[in-house]
Amino acid sequence: MKKKAIVLVSGGMDSALTAAFAFKKYELAFLHINYGQRTQKRELKAFNDIADYYGVRERLVVSIKYLSDIGGSALTDKKIKVEKANLNNKNIPSTYVPFRNANMMSIAVSWAEVIGAEKIYIGAVEEDSSGYPDCRKSFYDAFNEVIKLGTKNSSKIKIVTPIIKYSKKDIVKLSVKMKSPLHLTWSCYKSNKLACGECDSCALRLRGFQSAGYKDPVKYKKIISYIQ
Repeated sequence: MKKKAIVLVSGGMDSALTAAFAFKKYELAFLHINYGQRTQKRELKAFNDIADYYGVRERLVVSIKYLSDIGGSALTDKKIKVEKANLNNKNIPSTYVPFRNANMMSIAVSWAEVIGAEKIYIGAVEEDSSGYPDCRKSFYDAFNEVIKLGTKNSSKIKIVTPIIKYSKKDIVKLSVKMKSPLHLTWSCYKSNKLACGECDSCALRLRGFQSAGYKDPVKYKKIISYIQ
């Protein structure tokens, strides 16, 4: 019998690839968080499609809409504009959801204690960390220390970030190599129907595919070259 691991699956290509890493070693339980984001409906579809692909039966979908009520992010507040991509920007973008990943990790740890999972996989990528402070390796290292202090000694739960050092180019190449279901994933911040091609998430994804030399199976309203 394989030991159990929880994978946080947003529906994007990073979390789908992270699931591929976990799939090699563990029986998977998938966790999806709805936090009032603009593309909640489309992300949930991608989550279930990816879960079907990996044959995952144990799934948990949790609503933390209070992050939308708190606001402060273009992803959750429609009065705040989703900016066009600027991949050279080193400031925190309007799409940052304040301390979102800490909320998500807390839910994952609670569930892990209940179902006996020893690992929690999340597809955080440090390439995004200039904009999102909760995507940094140091954040997850610190959170692992919090888990040790705040859970039963017998739990032995640890966060795993297998792709945190990879670029989007690397992620695309690894996804193809490991047969991760890129065609089922969704990355756009703005649209539930046709990816905009202009938001930061679409831009990072497109640059990854363009740099790797592969065609993105997702359809876009506008395709821009992001290779410098």
